[in-house]
Amino acid sequence: MLEIGRLCIKTAGRDAGKKTCIVDIIDSKFVLIDGATRRRKCNVSHLEPLDKVINIKKNASHEEIKKEFLLLNIEVKDTKPKTRTERPKKQRKKKEKSIEIDKKETKKEKTKNPKKDEKKKVKKETPKLEKTNSND
Repeated sequence: MLEIGRLCIKTAGRDAGKKTCIVDIIDSKFVLIDGATRRRKCNVSHLEPLDKVINIKKNASHEEIKKEFLLLNIEVKDTKPKTRTERPKKQRKKKEKSIEIDKKETKKEKTKNPKKDEKKKVKKETPKLEKTNSND
């Protein structure tokens, strides 16, 4: 039933409802299609075969298929492949040392408790009493 040149209607996917023809048989489940749809590999279960067969060679170009479809009064949409552009390379963010130092200092200042600092100073400032012998 499926042969090269068989007209089909695509039943699934983005091109559903559009007419297409089989350009090449890949294996028992997949075929290469072209026509009013995009030229691509398609699952056989996503195709509904029609009665008509067009005369094309295996792996026929899009232009040949377009001519045959025009003879059958079926409109074929031309698609152009996207032009490839280079993606911009990702650059790592550079750390500024001055900002990091400022952040560290502010963190230290925030963690310091002024009351604790005063207590430490007071303890350091008080003179230690020397032990005297009571036996003297």
